[in-house]
Amino acid sequence: MGTPEGGPKDEDAPIMMTAKPPYETLNFDKKNIRIYFDEYIVLKDLTKQLVVSPPMKNPALISPQGTPSKYINIEIIDTLKKNTTYTFNFGQAVQDNNEGNKLEGFKYVFSTGNDIDSLKIKGNTKHASKRDPEKSVGVLLYKLDSTFNDSIVYKRKPDYVTSTLDTTVFNFTHIKEGKYLMLALKEANPDYLFNAKTDLIGFVSDTIVLPRDTIVEKDIRLFKEAQPFQFKRGKEVSKGKIQFGFLGGIKKEVKVNLLSKVPEDFKTFYQFEKDKDTLLLWHAPIKRDSLNFLVTYREQKDTVTVRLRKKKIDSLSITSSVNDVLHLKDTLFLTTNNPVMKIDTTKVNLVDVDTLDVKYKLKKIDINKLALVFDKKPRSAYSLTVYPEAITDLFEYKNDTLAYQFSTRDIEDYGSIVLDVNNPNNKHVILELLTKEGKNYEVFKRRYIQTSKKVTFDLLEPKEYLIRAVIDENKNNKWDTGNYLKRLQPEKIIYFDKKFMLRANWIQNEQFKVE
Repeated sequence: MGTPEGGPKDEDAPIMMTAKPPYETLNFDKKNIRIYFDEYIVLKDLTKQLVVSPPMKNPALISPQGTPSKYINIEIIDTLKKNTTYTFNFGQAVQDNNEGNKLEGFKYVFSTGNDIDSLKIKGNTKHASKRDPEKSVGVLLYKLDSTFNDSIVYKRKPDYVTSTLDTTVFNFTHIKEGKYLMLALKEANPDYLFNAKTDLIGFVSDTIVLPRDTIVEKDIRLFKEAQPFQFKRGKEVSKGKIQFGFLGGIKKEVKVNLLSKVPEDFKTFYQFEKDKDTLLLWHAPIKRDSLNFLVTYREQKDTVTVRLRKKKIDSLSITSSVNDVLHLKDTLFLTTNNPVMKIDTTKVNLVDVDTLDVKYKLKKIDINKLALVFDKKPRSAYSLTVYPEAITDLFEYKNDTLAYQFSTRDIEDYGSIVLDVNNPNNKHVILELLTKEGKNYEVFKRRYIQTSKKVTFDLLEPKEYLIRAVIDENKNNKWDTGNYLKRLQPEKIIYFDKKFMLRANWIQNEQFKVE
């Protein structure tokens, strides 16, 4: 007596038995296709997996979806091009109903002409600035004929399209011989048309010539184009504080000037918000219904009237950059929400663990940021007290008592990374040390080199790090993105091939070739 085992597990993918019209039919002129399988199948993630090349203006209707069936029905409602080979690539969408075994890369092919085009081309995609792969990227081919112009990628769907799906590899099949422009798009709204505001783009600089080119040896690097400056609006966010919003451009070239006539002692301060396309402007209290401003960016000028309707001023608040530990190479910063006008250092006291006074300097390094500079000693404890009225802001608000306790660690609690950088072409290189903050990596340290040399990052916390090198071709000390119309590729970024899990009291020695 026993329980029936049910036989061996089905591990075989479905098999296409037949199709009407048959696979690779020539002179195709039907409106309906039915493909039969040897078992019940279901279609999973069809909208993500199915790629039809060339793309159709009116997508074909695929059924049944959501229910098991032994066939797939394709109803064509578009007008097909003459003498063209069409490919329906289902990716991994076709699966058996019971075990979910996938029919990998299943395609149905037909031609409206006398021949099936058979040329192939393949390659890889990658993100220009990120280490992690960019998946589900569309790769497009545009035929270089009399109808082609550079702006066609914004207006017309390509002649051929494929997708990397869940990988970074693309593979075109059934292509006609000729000359082509090759693009890669990571689209917010997939329609095979380039939207510079939302999409990532990459392109092959050289013309693709078939049948000569069958492998794209270089990766297609995806990048987000820098957007032209566009002023959005100015609005009062609290009494004495105005926010100017804009899109694109280079932040430091955005200027805001007051047009309204005001008293001579009227004070204004401005600052760009971190990681946002906004400029904050603080002004002294004034009895006005509105203020007029001129916002300029290079030759572009916008005038704006900001209504002054807020009645409440933000009271002074102060935050510290350090909670418990001040690392030996770090500085303690005090950041305020309003511009700082006065600092009374007689009301600021720094003592060590023995309550002995520690010499310090409290420097104003920005309109609302103060740096506490002192000689830090390893494995020591400190107490900082900011007594009432030590700091006064633009609106004459003053602080209450603030107390911060923090300590430093021993030198042996840190590690170092020593890179022997081989820079054979003496390129201008930006070496960046990245540390993981949550799910993302952020730049922690930078070094600039123009020759082969050893570079040391010392007194590092034991944690995860990445190293990358930016090949700074224009020597402006920053990474520059690309531009499709100008045929500019983004500056090359080379990631060191492994992550560093740095340990305390450890020196990590590595060789890094950048070229």
